[in-house]
Amino acid sequence: MSNLDRVQQAAVRLFAERGYAATGIREIGRAVGLNSGTLYHYASNKEELLVGIMQAGMGELLRAAREAVGHSSDPVVQLGRLVLAHVTMEAVNPLTSRVNDREVHSLTEPNHAIVVGLRDDYEAVFQQVLEHGARQGDFRITDVAMTRLALIAMCNGVAHWFRPDGRLPVARVQDSYLELTCNLVGSRPVRRAECGPEVSITSLRSEPRIDAGREQTSA
Repeated sequence: MSNLDRVQQAAVRLFAERGYAATGIREIGRAVGLNSGTLYHYASNKEELLVGIMQAGMGELLRAAREAVGHSSDPVVQLGRLVLAHVTMEAVNPLTSRVNDREVHSLTEPNHAIVVGLRDDYEAVFQQVLEHGARQGDFRITDVAMTRLALIAMCNGVAHWFRPDGRLPVARVQDSYLELTCNLVGSRPVRRAECGPEVSITSLRSEPRIDAGREQTSA
């Protein structure tokens, strides 16, 4: 593992545990055994680390979302694949996901605009699928925007409670979230097997490495 990987992993852990504002650049350096002078070789300031983490996280979500909807023209399947991918992202990269969810307000311009733009592009994929399904009568929803926010917030929660050594495997969590999603939008039931090949989710460089495949469990 390179020193840059170690610095990013220390930063994402501290930002997730303590919050960005409460974490000093020297604390990040101490966590990896580097003095301030050496640390600045890898990041000129704390925000550079934060925006790098958030761009990687949001970029992976957006890539996964586009892959998810590209598999089928059926909005029920598309939405199911979006939810499956998001749940997996939260389980595979929980610290990065928590930082993404909490720390957008900590960014200054132009970093704030960059990350918000990625987030908006991601949410637009959900919005388009929900609008398509509502028009076709596949979804029974009265407020598309509120439904989008509820679904994304539900998926984001996985990063806060999922544990690799808990009682539920990732596949069980995915199954439960698919059922909750179908109930929320009033669609026909859809199972994981009907959603086609699973969207690939990578472990980000900033995330401490864990085996987050089907063997992972929680709760």
